[in-house]
Amino acid sequence: MLVLFADTDTDMTPEIAEKYGYRIISMPYVIDGEETAPYEDFEVFDSHAFYDRLRGGTIPGTSAISEERYRRYFEPVFKNGDDILYVHFSAAMTNTFTFMNQAVEKLLKAYPERHFYHIDTKGISITCLSMALVIGEMAKEGKDIREILHFAETEVDHFATYFFADDLKFFQRSGRVSGLSATMGSLLGIRPIIYINDEGKMVSIGKEKGRKKALDRLIAYMEELGDDIGKYRVLVGHSDNAELAELLKQKIRERFGADLEIVTSVVNPTIGSHCGPDAIGVCFHAKHR
Repeated sequence: MLVLFADTDTDMTPEIAEKYGYRIISMPYVIDGEETAPYEDFEVFDSHAFYDRLRGGTIPGTSAISEERYRRYFEPVFKNGDDILYVHFSAAMTNTFTFMNQAVEKLLKAYPERHFYHIDTKGISITCLSMALVIGEMAKEGKDIREILHFAETEVDHFATYFFADDLKFFQRSGRVSGLSATMGSLLGIRPIIYINDEGKMVSIGKEKGRKKALDRLIAYMEELGDDIGKYRVLVGHSDNAELAELLKQKIRERFGADLEIVTSVVNPTIGSHCGPDAIGVCFHAKHR
């Protein structure tokens, strides 16, 4: 049997996990020295309370999980005689997968008949979730691991994500976006347009003044890069700004069709610690990222 895993940085929730058969690996965040593991230390993510805290001046941190923690997630599966497929966020954004590799190497020595597969979605949040939904559907349909891995290998660079943040001090602190001037952007109301490149890194590639122009810029990228968008699921992610997300969805449907399937996702707290409140983005099937 193949057991699916996904981490919370993919915007995986218990409801989605139950529907598609995923087990969740919790990526923690830290506020005032206290570490919190999503869906382990709480059952439901109170996104409004979390992002309101950030609006009030709190700047969270994040941390990698340990080799031992990975072992605790994976060993019971191997011990039960099952194999693992782990769909995860971009390895280019963290060193946590060094610890994962160490844990898996030791476990495979202890359980040599087992197999461990992993798919680097080369993204975060809705990029990952978009791929995880497709992979979950393939697994439910009985597709074998070779078909799933082939899909991931050939399609990963066709899941394009473009977004903008409302307050750049969070990205400034994390240093995870290249080509970004957080101080000037915050002072002038400039919203840089950020995308995740084919290396799995966040890059600022443009800027707009005001939310309306920034939303229109996202639509422009969909028009330029979209690959038969109506055939695929579109994901809209936001960090506690449902009104803005609905406006973006309206604009997308006006441009690409009212019957387009659009899934809305609230950005998980670990990634939200870096982007801050009121960020908005879209993931769509593209010619390239």
